Amino acid sequence: MRAWIGKALAMAGLAAFAGCALVLLGRPPGAAAQEAPVPRPRPAETAPDVVIPSYWDPRRRSERVDLTRVPQIRFLTEDNYPPFNFAGADGQPVGFNVDIARALCEELRVPCTIQVRRWDTLLESLDRNAGDAIIAAQAITPDIRRRYEISDRYLETPARFVMRKDTALTDATPEALAGRSIAVVSGTAHEAYIQAFFKSSAIRRYPTLAEARKALSERDVDTLFGDGITHAFWLNGQASGDCCRFLGQAFTENRYFGEGLAIVMRRGNDPLRLAINHALQRLWERGVYADLYLKAFPVGIY
Repeated sequence: MRAWIGKALAMAGLAAFAGCALVLLGRPPGAAAQEAPVPRPRPAETAPDVVIPSYWDPRRRSERVDLTRVPQIRFLTEDNYPPFNFAGADGQPVGFNVDIARALCEELRVPCTIQVRRWDTLLESLDRNAGDAIIAAQAITPDIRRRYEISDRYLETPARFVMRKDTALTDATPEALAGRSIAVVSGTAHEAYIQAFFKSSAIRRYPTLAEARKALSERDVDTLFGDGITHAFWLNGQASGDCCRFLGQAFTENRYFGEGLAIVMRRGNDPLRLAINHALQRLWERGVYADLYLKAFPVGIY
């Protein structure tokens, strides 16, 4: 699997982007961070039937970090992967990752910038110190773990079943889908998973996701199995025609679907890694993470 999840979908619309955009985040340099009041914890605002993921141990005490060695954070991202990071109407970067970056800066009370670069140059830019951290839906892989510091996971990439709203199915177990047809994209981890665990179902393989979706919409198959994030974005958009909905639970087996997404930093930058991990847990504890998640994924991915 490619390290950058879902990029095959984005590449079709990826235009050449030689330069970079610089956006200021958080407090300006010199702001009296220590004088700002610490927000009180509050419950997250949840939408009906949407599961808010939790990747942090509530029993873990979030220790105060030394920010004297983190004077600023220069985030690197790209702008062609909605809903994570993309160009807004004014051309400025927006999306879930950009919102997380802004919230991290506010939580840590350090000045930050975010630079937009082509996604296939992000690691190179980090290597040559053009930025401090990549926040661009980077999948956690063995190679990334070996070469870089990574933050705590801030989002998984679960697989989900999708079905038409008028289909009489209530569960997504191998027993419930025995004899049913399942659409998958050929050559993906999703195909491998269905082949391994749904042996009594009829597997229908398609070369592209668009063709698999078309088969589902036209009732050629009973269900479609694929990336939950991509499904959620499709279900919540106009392209689906409000035809379909999720079926059953999320599938999160690391062997097939990876460990999730993390922020990537240069090897040895422990102060920044500790600061970002501290801030991520605080965003979850205060309900900020839940709000940003619901903004990006109003139908959820779990």
